[in-house]
Amino acid sequence: MTGPEVSPSFRLVYVPGVMPDKWVRVWNERQPDVPLTLTQAPPVPAHGMLLDGEADAGLVRLPVDRTVLSAIPLYTEQTVVVVPKDHLVTAADSVTVEDLADDIVLHPLDDVLAWETLPGRPALERPATTADAIELVAAGIGVLVAPLSLARLHHRKDLTHRPLEDAPASSVGLAWPEAATTDLVEDFIGIVRGRTVNSTRGRRPQPAQEKQAKQKKDRSAQGDGGRRRQPSAGAAGRARRGAGGGTAKDPRRGKPRRRS
Repeated sequence: MTGPEVSPSFRLVYVPGVMPDKWVRVWNERQPDVPLTLTQAPPVPAHGMLLDGEADAGLVRLPVDRTVLSAIPLYTEQTVVVVPKDHLVTAADSVTVEDLADDIVLHPLDDVLAWETLPGRPALERPATTADAIELVAAGIGVLVAPLSLARLHHRKDLTHRPLEDAPASSVGLAWPEAATTDLVEDFIGIVRGRTVNSTRGRRPQPAQEKQAKQKKDRSAQGDGGRRRQPSAGAAGRARRGAGGGTAKDPRRGKPRRRS
């Protein structure tokens, strides 16, 4: 006797700052029998979870290693500078990298921005995480440049932020192992891309669709067997015969002749 079947599940990893709620809600509506499990992980560990098979797909920071992972870019975030509320840059609607030349700009080890040249003055030590850097900003030690979502994630009442021009930006995408593009992964891709519930692009047909396709194929294979046959010439001739099996009379025959 075999044990009960284990229901399939879909494992999604996401990085801090990404809000997967709307996609998870649609998944639960469309796939009520397939639970979706969420795991939050920093960018580098999130990539590792995908490569190690610990997650089926991930909402991650781009770029990713395209030799082993497939990815779809979703959006690019605005870059901001996080400062104390009494900082000089709060007087402007937006600032430039040059405006930070005299500031200590904290560069955490988990920074997701690809800098060619770091702005401002470097700190004596790099904070371990963005959360640690936020604490240092609150202590008046420096400022932090980060994607808007991370500034909001670590929001504090004594801090604010301003858009930063001429700074690198961070993009978010959906990634999954290239060798494991399953039907469930295709389902989630469809949700992220806004496809309707009836869309099957890029997906294997569902059982009902397979049944319809098979029926159509069977009808095609039967050829004329599935159609109403047209009467043959012989059948048409027989149809013109009388009920007694004789040949139908010419309507011109049997007419009485006129006497002159």
